[in-house]
Amino acid sequence: MIEFRQIDDADPVLAHSPMVRALEKTFSYIADHGGIGLTPSKAFKRVFVHWAAREFDWPGYSEENLFAINKVLNEIDFGPLMDLHDVMIALKIGRHYKGQFKLTKAGQELVEHPGRAFGIVTPFYLFEVNHARFSRFDNEPILGNWDVFLNVLNVETEDVATGADLRRVLFGEPDPAGGFDDVLSSLYIQVLRPLCWTGLLQETRALDLPRTRESMFAKTPLWRAALRLETDGMGRGTTTKH
Repeated sequence: MIEFRQIDDADPVLAHSPMVRALEKTFSYIADHGGIGLTPSKAFKRVFVHWAAREFDWPGYSEENLFAINKVLNEIDFGPLMDLHDVMIALKIGRHYKGQFKLTKAGQELVEHPGRAFGIVTPFYLFEVNHARFSRFDNEPILGNWDVFLNVLNVETEDVATGADLRRVLFGEPDPAGGFDDVLSSLYIQVLRPLCWTGLLQETRALDLPRTRESMFAKTPLWRAALRLETDGMGRGTTTKH
């Protein structure tokens, strides 16, 4: 069973979570503006999306990165913001009301409580959200279970491991005659990236190298503070593919 420890609101390890940072900034925006404007399809309006791109400072989704491929930004162009919006609605942190997104009472209770917000949002986001919607086929099943993933990653990312390393440990070597590695792609989209977005893992990309295979992943201090796992204290090389 995966156990999350409670994180104190003042604990500096929370600074490692892009999602918590984005939540806090969204709460502040709503306090300043009374709500977030919605399009007829109930997406966030561009004025907020542009603000979020600038203020969230989301790794890999900076304002510069986003505007390099888009002249204007809609919510669908900013994947982490889409997820954040969906999670806030699903957890009843916010609701759509008369053309605006507003905080509910439950959402108001999370304002200035980032540790509590992390404890509520992170397990739901990791284990309940369909991350495969960002895959080529949105009905792709996850390639294993979270108990296995977290316990293996707990050991293998103690220092640093590449995407290729993690693919090899979990699923073996890819077919040398194959082209695109669907397994590695799914592992990244459904497991590694969500862990990075919640702040439990950190991804470092090497320039001019294949993104996922050569990306380096390591546990953040937030991982060590938040998770209690069966493989705590085990050395690298003691886990095998499932």
